[in-house]
Amino acid sequence: MVYSESKANREPTKSSGKTYELSGVGTPGNSPGAIKEPGFGWMTGFLFVVCFVGLFVLIPLRKIMIVDLQLTYPSGLATAVLINGFHTQGDKMAKKQVRGFMKYFSISFLWGLFKWFFSGIKDCGFEQFPTFGLQAWKQTFYFDFSMTYVGAGMICSHLVNVSLLLGAVLSYGVMYPLVGKLKGQWYPDNLEETNMKGLYGYKVFLSIALILGDGIYNFTKILVATVNGIIDKMKHYNDRNQKNAVAAEQQGYPNGNIKQTELFLKENIPMWIGIVGYLVFTVISTILIPLMFPQLKWYFVVVAYIFAPALAFCNAFGAGLTDINMAYNYGKVALFMMAALSGKENGVVAGLVGCGVIKSVVSVSCILMQDFKTAHYTLTSPRAMFMCQVIGIAMGCVTAPLSFFLYYKAFNVGDPNGEFKAPYALIYRNMAVIGVEGFSALPHHCLQLCYAFFAFAVAVNVVRDHSPKKIAKWMPLPMVMAVPFLVGAYFAIDMFMGTVIVFLWHKINDKKAKLMVPAAASGLICGEGLWTLPAAILALARINPPICMKFVPS
Repeated sequence: MVYSESKANREPTKSSGKTYELSGVGTPGNSPGAIKEPGFGWMTGFLFVVCFVGLFVLIPLRKIMIVDLQLTYPSGLATAVLINGFHTQGDKMAKKQVRGFMKYFSISFLWGLFKWFFSGIKDCGFEQFPTFGLQAWKQTFYFDFSMTYVGAGMICSHLVNVSLLLGAVLSYGVMYPLVGKLKGQWYPDNLEETNMKGLYGYKVFLSIALILGDGIYNFTKILVATVNGIIDKMKHYNDRNQKNAVAAEQQGYPNGNIKQTELFLKENIPMWIGIVGYLVFTVISTILIPLMFPQLKWYFVVVAYIFAPALAFCNAFGAGLTDINMAYNYGKVALFMMAALSGKENGVVAGLVGCGVIKSVVSVSCILMQDFKTAHYTLTSPRAMFMCQVIGIAMGCVTAPLSFFLYYKAFNVGDPNGEFKAPYALIYRNMAVIGVEGFSALPHHCLQLCYAFFAFAVAVNVVRDHSPKKIAKWMPLPMVMAVPFLVGAYFAIDMFMGTVIVFLWHKINDKKAKLMVPAAASGLICGEGLWTLPAAILALARINPPICMKFVPS
């Protein structure tokens, strides 16, 4: 996060790509000294300390999230279906699923290849197809033919997909057009689209308000239940009855596989490992990070790690429902807080580092939960999965900086007119600048709207938890609604297409649908996902798509 900002003082000949200059020379808070030159040593060390903290933070909640809450984690489930299909021999049902998987995998992969030919330049191709007309397209209401999101929609529940569509309608269908009409009154009318003082500020903060309202409510609820459960377990623990307790637990999960859950609970990772690991790496981080970045004081690092478990739970809970890792949004919360508290001289770097710390911790913990879902479904030892994560993260902490330098040295990264524009470098630095200036620099009424959406998220959860089932089942999921607030309505339409396909499939042939939906959805997700590899190779080789398919008014 931080090293993408440091292009500022690299080479005078590449001044057009300086993120510092693009953020506005002389802008209050955008200090010319708020840069740090990329280096393999500090980048690798930074990744080691922050990523390993994330590895331990949610271990105590592993059982609650995978077994008790039965969160879906669509990508983890899709991976598990693929693995099970390859390792189940002689089973007719499994063979049907594998054939179905390969069929939809091939369709998705070839469709990704076909789409590539028409995506010549910006805003070209099927990804920008104005399905509902050009006016709707301007508000991101279109179907972008993404097989990945259609497959994810097939795996997610109907409630999740309907909540996504509701969030899209509320944001891009109602809120943003209304706020857009107030341009010049609530915010200046001459701002860039990604300027946090304009409409984009509403998008980011309203999304964050919904996510935090829902996540903090559920975290508090689960924390209370967990503490009560631990106290009860300490009072009534009996080794001889442990197997009976596990069996009794399973009776409460009619859709769960008893054998899967029994192994998942048997191969337990002791709670003390998570607690001790988190504390040890927190201490190491608190010592090393201020040495790497003197702008970020040690006590801010401590505060970040105090809030990290709550934010990690919020993100993992949301990803379990939607398959969307919103770690960057949680990082933005830290970015604004750290930048605001660190002052004008240190605020930009401190905010970006704080964002990187929280984002890394929250993202790694979410990915670990997703892999635990795969382990649960494939009868894999959670301990083995955890050790694989340890090895993988250690390798990634070395290979990620090397990959970065491959681009950084070979291309003019950050040039707004070049091939590798790195737009998020500018976006995040601008957010840090806003944080330094304070929340008063945000558009008018933005914070008041955030309070309202936060209260809405809490209220919906309260109604769901304290209402009869016939009312509670219709309550939307606020954290899910928040995703299209920032991403756009097209994503929700893709997911909703998936839920329509599943609904019709069950109506036509319920038995076949129960067998084939997971395999078909997994094939759609994996096929287009695999296509991104040859697409990336073509991009690096500077082989561009030959056709630009674009729609304009007649």
